[in-house]
Amino acid sequence: MGFIKTLIGLPIVAVILIFAFVNNNLAEFSLWPFELEITVSQSVAVLFFVILGFLLGNLFSWLSYAPLRKDLKKQKKANKKLSKQQQVLTETVSGLQGDLEQIRAEKEALMPEKPSWLSFLKKQSTENNTDDGEK
Repeated sequence: MGFIKTLIGLPIVAVILIFAFVNNNLAEFSLWPFELEITVSQSVAVLFFVILGFLLGNLFSWLSYAPLRKDLKKQKKANKKLSKQQQVLTETVSGLQGDLEQIRAEKEALMPEKPSWLSFLKKQSTENNTDDGEK
């Protein structure tokens, strides 16, 4: 984006500077309600008004984005709060998972294995193999 701004801005600045320095005649400015009259070179007047317009444009742009900056600040604060809550919840979940694994291990140690057909068949085949080996 900065490249595009430069690409557009440089020719505009060049035209303004050329216009300002080519028009070197004197100009008289007066402020109506007051009896104030100023005589300056047109190049100085042009540069002054261009710079004044640039500064006023930046000021109005900055002021128009004030509500967005306010909302962004609120969102950053809420995001920090939610990140802290997420970290606490992640630690809690990992602790609970560890407790669950420990409880399952204790349950397996305390509870005998339930007999099933598969375990019965395995037991029979191992007994048959040991009996065949003894014969």
